[in-house]
Amino acid sequence: MLRHAQALLCGCLLGTLFSVPLAADTTETAAPVPKPPPADPTQDQLAEVIVQTTEPRFVAPTRRDRIGRIWAPVLIDGKGPYRLVLDTGANHSAVTARTAQLLGTSPAEDGSTVVTGFTGSAVVPTIHVGRMEVGELLMGPAMLPVLADVFGGAQGVLGIEGLTDMRIYADFGRDQLIISRSHGERARRDFTVVPLTLIRGGLLVADVRVGSVRAKAIIDTGAQGTVGNLMLRDALMRHPPRNVAHEDIIGVTLDVQGGDNIPAPDIDFGHLTVHGVRVTFGDMYLFQHWKLTDQPTLTLGMDLLGSFDVLIIDYNRHELQIRLRGSQLLY
Repeated sequence: MLRHAQALLCGCLLGTLFSVPLAADTTETAAPVPKPPPADPTQDQLAEVIVQTTEPRFVAPTRRDRIGRIWAPVLIDGKGPYRLVLDTGANHSAVTARTAQLLGTSPAEDGSTVVTGFTGSAVVPTIHVGRMEVGELLMGPAMLPVLADVFGGAQGVLGIEGLTDMRIYADFGRDQLIISRSHGERARRDFTVVPLTLIRGGLLVADVRVGSVRAKAIIDTGAQGTVGNLMLRDALMRHPPRNVAHEDIIGVTLDVQGGDNIPAPDIDFGHLTVHGVRVTFGDMYLFQHWKLTDQPTLTLGMDLLGSFDVLIIDYNRHELQIRLRGSQLLY
């Protein structure tokens, strides 16, 4: 009998991920995960080598030609740490097939799950883990979906299931990531505060203005780029712009959807205005899943979020606290 579970994950080339339980009589089959290799005394050393890259260990700074990602060093059942993409758009954590191998864990015989990403859904196997640790965050036991390797070198996704009362501090300049319990700390004077609301079981949403259009902005640290729905595009543009670039978006399920990458007007977060953002507009699967097709909505990806000096997400205060780089022309 299959375990009933559903997950939504946002970690992908441009995306998010949710997970849903499979009915017992489903005819869909999950992609097999290779069995763990035989025990080998060099296995721990191999895992450590994979964790190391030429990028900063935990936070990769955004450049114009390269998207920054927030890496969380997570211990899973005492092994690791494994580099998981911190994904505030995902309601569930997940690992890649290779990470499942390194953990020495076989897929659960009684559990597959449907994962929903930015561009589609897929049936995947799951593994059971007893404990996940990073900073002051402790989760488990849990059934983790096993995904294809679409994370650009990371070993999985750290979702929002344990972040209810946590504070995420990402310093892109100093290469620091701190996940700790929120004690209601107010923002320092050199930070800009953006109020947030929680919807759909934990998605962080800010009220913004894109040009003259009021919109909902989902804070999605698992997404590479900023994506808008068709309602926002139509509200902004009575006439198609000239410099439109078509862009393919690949989600965690490996489904591909196309969109139009267009320069957007200034995005206002109250006292903060961001210039020069390009937004990919399309009828994305995930906007339909979220039932956010009938109001102007966009997901703010790491092309925008990773451009700040320091980014703090305080789940207890429902705030985004931002410190700008000294040279940024934002106000």
